[in-house]
Parts: sequence; structure tokens; C-alpha cells
Amino acid sequence: MNEISLQSFSKLNIGLKIINERKDGFHNIHTVFQEIDFHDTLLLKKTESGCHFSSNVSWLSNDRSNLCIKAWESMAEIYDIAGIYIELQKNIPMGSGLGGGSSNAASILKGLSELYNLNIPLKNLCAIGASLGADVPFFIKGGCQIGNGIGDELIALDNPFEKVFLLVIPDIHIDTKATYKKFKIFLDCTKEKVNFADFIEKEKVLFKFFENDFETIIVPAYPEIGQIKKSLLDQGAIFSSLSGTGSTVFGVFDDEAKATIAESLFKSNYKTRIAHPILKTM
Repeated sequence: MNEISLQSFSKLNIGLKIINERKDGFHNIHTVFQEIDFHDTLLLKKTESGCHFSSNVSWLSNDRSNLCIKAWESMAEIYDIAGIYIELQKNIPMGSGLGGGSSNAASILKGLSELYNLNIPLKNLCAIGASLGADVPFFIKGGCQIGNGIGDELIALDNPFEKVFLLVIPDIHIDTKATYKKFKIFLDCTKEKVNFADFIEKEKVLFKFFENDFETIIVPAYPEIGQIKKSLLDQGAIFSSLSGTGSTVFGVFDDEAKATIAESLFKSNYKTRIAHPILKTM
């Protein structure tokens, strides 16, 4: 095998609680990650040496600021592999809260393992991924998982979210680091501890208990996001929320027809996408 093509999927956070700030400056969280079928596409080709990267977007360059390059470097430091040519068709917007960069890195790790027949144990691949970013281990495993710690302590769930998701992506870039920094003021408030798994294991998923703590900061700063959320609920979504630190707002619908009708009201002003859950974990 000299080349491999991969779909690099995105994710939604179904609920996101910020537990506390850690000594290392990061934050402990509690969330449910759901992988969805909105994806980038990666083509990997063997070369004799080095790493060459090309993409359809101008904001990704062929250097260490690019998680795809860092993923290859991490693998090349540990395993006896030659070079790689990476061609990325980018569809997942930057700063959208959908985990595009982490997903790309995870796909590179998995793709290199397959392309070079490395047979790397999953836990080893996840350890490499964790060095690249907190969400990378999730994308290596995929499916639906509870995320604790900085998002890297994962517990697989039995795919409870068999719904249709309507993504509405405004042209707003929200800086994740700055948003976490602003949230520090809220950490002093006494908050009731939640376990999202308790709300999933019911006969009917109790979406009303799934909150994204970042909405307390982001919605006042970007009222447009709050309006999108309200409009999704008005159009029949059984739940609507921000994914991660945004800016994607998603609505959860019982069926495709309802989601399609709702999408028609947003698509003239926003990037939209109807997405479905990826139901299997590795």
C-alpha cells in the first residue's frame, strides 16, 4: 500500500461542564463527545523522506504550527517510517468548536499506522495523540464517549444519540484559550456536580440537563449565537447548544425531515450542515 484516503470526522459536545482549574493552567471538564459524519478528507502518500503538506485553505501551512505536521513528526520520532505527502480537503471551519484540527491529527496517526503496517496498540496511539491535543485521543477512538480530565480521560458509551443534528456555523471565530481564561471568574461559584451518563441511561435521553457552561460567557458576548439557539428551538429542535467553545450552534431533531425544514431557514445567512452520529467506537 502506497497511499490511503481517510475521512476525518468532527464532533459535538453534548453538554460541557467546567469543573476546576488545574495547576498546569488547563481545566478539568466533564462532557459527552459525539462523533458526527461532517468531515474533512485526507490523502496520505508514502514518500522517501520528510513531510509535505497541501490543502485547499490558506491558513494551514507546511510547518509545526500545523497539527498534521506535528502528528507525522511524533510518529517519525518513535517508529521507523519514511516520508509522507499529506493532501487535506478542509471542510470543518477553524474555531467552530467541532474539533477539526484534533480530528486531522488523529487521522494522520491512524493513517500512518495503517499505511506503514505498524500495528500500534490503541493505548499507545492515544498516548501519542494526547501529546498533540486534549481531544485527539477521542478522535482516535471515535463514536460516543464521556470525557473527563482535560477531555483525555474517556469512557465509551453505547451510542445513545441516534438523532439528526443540524449545524449552524456563523462567521465568528472564538478563541478557546481566551474563553477559558474568561471563565475563571465563574469557577468560584458553587455548582452542583453532574454526571451526564445518568441522563443518557434513562429510557429517554434527558437533554434538558445538558448544559454548556461556556454559554454563560459566549452568548452575552455574541448575541447572534443566542438568537440562533432560540431559532433552532422554535423550529422544533428538542435540544440546542453550543459545541465546545463555539461558534457552531447545533439543534437535535427526531428526524431528517424536520431538520431539513429548519435548515432552509438558516442556509441563506449561515453555513449549515445536517449531520448524523458515528455509531461505532474502535
